Amino acid sequence: MRKALVPMVVLIFLWSPARAQLFVSNVSKVGTTAATFLEMPVGARAMGMGNAFVASARDASALYWNPGGAAAITTNQVLVQHTNWLGETTFDYAALVVPLGGFGNLGASVTAFQSGDMAVRNEQFPEGTGVYFDVADVAIGLSYARMLTDRFSIGFNAKYIQQRIWHETASGFAFDLGTMFVTEFLNGMRIGATISNFGTTMKMTGADLRQFHPIDPTKLGTNQRIPQDIETDGWPLPLTFQFGLATEVVKSEDHRFTLAVDALYPSDNFASLNAGGEYGFKNLVFLRAGYQAISLRDHEGGASAGIGVKYESPFSSLMVGVDYAYNDYGRLSATHTLSLMLGF
Repeated sequence: MRKALVPMVVLIFLWSPARAQLFVSNVSKVGTTAATFLEMPVGARAMGMGNAFVASARDASALYWNPGGAAAITTNQVLVQHTNWLGETTFDYAALVVPLGGFGNLGASVTAFQSGDMAVRNEQFPEGTGVYFDVADVAIGLSYARMLTDRFSIGFNAKYIQQRIWHETASGFAFDLGTMFVTEFLNGMRIGATISNFGTTMKMTGADLRQFHPIDPTKLGTNQRIPQDIETDGWPLPLTFQFGLATEVVKSEDHRFTLAVDALYPSDNFASLNAGGEYGFKNLVFLRAGYQAISLRDHEGGASAGIGVKYESPFSSLMVGVDYAYNDYGRLSATHTLSLMLGF
């Protein structure tokens, strides 16, 4: 146990200079990026472990956490997820990974966020004007991952992103890069690193930004409906660098206990740490717990817990896994996530 905790302590020690920077500036840059739904976590297994998953992602959820980990997948895998998110919104995710032997692994994913209908309100009609609008965001990704050696893998994501608010839309493209290295010590401790959402800016355009004005309201006989388009500012995507360590503290035929810790450096917030663990019994039943946003100021909640069950057919490559995660967000309430994993 003490040996397994050594890399965790080292990461926290290296983290101290970054943590000290949190108190140098009072500007976190929260709310300065577009498409923040790209930062919403994926997979009930990872969420139950406090989102400390960059070095543990070796299933279909790796397309989100670390595309380099997807190279370890040897059978077709499908992941689907549904989350009742904060503020009566919903978040859904689906991913597919197909191994192609020596060529590597290909993947595809779809991320969707929806608000549902909301009433249009103004100072004259605080209870609603009778008109409703909604918010819908979507990202479609294609992925490629490959083992470069028997211990080192690399992966890429290319994503098309679109956001819509009523009649206005914004679109852009982004790339993710991830790597994973399996060491020869501490039961094969894994080291993972990712750069996510490196891409274009997002700018809203749409019918509601077109207005008509008189060229000179003080003069009669002039055109009273001169068209003009309101130009909105472009906003960058939430670029994030994430580094993680994970190792099996206990690893036997019947019992396995994994510890993981991640360091996050987002462009729209202060740096922070995520930490979590997973206990597995006979590779059938799993218990998880974690804490996210450690050392992050002004965050809500952070504790998480989860449970999972998995069945692997002894006669074929069929695998079925069902996972549930509970994440506490303090005054913003909590989220409940259910995900299904299929291997075939």
